[in-house]
Amino acid sequence: MTKTLIKAPFRADHVGSLLRPESIHQARKAFQAGDITRHELYAIETEEIKKVVDKQIEVGLQAVTDGEFRRRFWHTDFLEHLNGVEGYVPEKGYAFKGEETERYNVRVIGKVSFNQDHPHVKEFIEFKEIVGDRAVAKQTIPSPNQLFNAGIRNLEIYPDIEEYTKDVIQTYRDAIKAFYDAGCRYLQLDDVYIAGLNAPDIPFNDSGYSREQLIDLALRVANGVLEDKPEDLIITTHLCRGNYRSKWAFEGSYAKIAPTLFAKEKVDGFFLEYDDDRSGDFGPLEHIPNGGAQVVLGVFTSKHGELEDKENIKARIEEATKYVPLEQLCISPQCGFASTHHGNILTEEEQWEKLKYIVDISKEIWG
Repeated sequence: MTKTLIKAPFRADHVGSLLRPESIHQARKAFQAGDITRHELYAIETEEIKKVVDKQIEVGLQAVTDGEFRRRFWHTDFLEHLNGVEGYVPEKGYAFKGEETERYNVRVIGKVSFNQDHPHVKEFIEFKEIVGDRAVAKQTIPSPNQLFNAGIRNLEIYPDIEEYTKDVIQTYRDAIKAFYDAGCRYLQLDDVYIAGLNAPDIPFNDSGYSREQLIDLALRVANGVLEDKPEDLIITTHLCRGNYRSKWAFEGSYAKIAPTLFAKEKVDGFFLEYDDDRSGDFGPLEHIPNGGAQVVLGVFTSKHGELEDKENIKARIEEATKYVPLEQLCISPQCGFASTHHGNILTEEEQWEKLKYIVDISKEIWG
């Protein structure tokens, strides 16, 4: 039987996270106070996920997510449920431009492997049932390279980085299989780590390795995870420079990673941030193989609600076609609207207006 390939990423797509509705914020507070049970919190989240799926379909998106409504942070909720990893409260949060994030992180406390009872897999099954055949159910998880951030690897358990690398790759190969077996056909790996390898001063790094060594290692990890993936599973990656309450963590173009990662990473698509001057120009896109990965241009910002000038957006897409054919391009916001439960500084109405605006412009460009 021939496997049916979906055409993701779509001309109008989005990174994944959406602003949490007030009902979820209130339910979380009630749960923390002991006023409602975890089961009751879960039920409230489920009802809001049903609504947010309907809304995404209403604005015209072909791929929908659960808005990451059950998560506190885009990455820690997934990572802390891996075997050998725990969440904890560090002395400091991440340093963002003008703000320190809420303090929470993960660290390795044992041999790392995939937890076959990982809650995100069970949640995806329920989410996919909500979506049905109305749209493509997209799952987002942090990239395996996030486990190479400063302070996560335990040097007593993993003195040899090669052993650690091997276990991380196998963990994610098992994770991908679990999501595939659960019916996932569109999976996104969110990667702040790789984007950070472009920054003038590499953030979140204490490895002692050179930039070039880290870039090569990141490629090896990514492609090791992608090796032998099912043909009918679309896997994309989002290279993010930080997104917390409309703030960013670092800047720098993609030029330093492009010759290695853009040219050789075996993903089906790159979600790239191009919403402001911090992003640099489109020059690094020349390293994307012609006819290779789709390039999703994040030329709209999720950090504020003002709609971008349509003609300027079209001009920027035209500029990008100097490096990548139009048929290989898509558009989206540069990041999610709520990478953490706090959300960016805009309203839900502005969020939906922007997503519909992206869909409408994509139709004007690609028909």
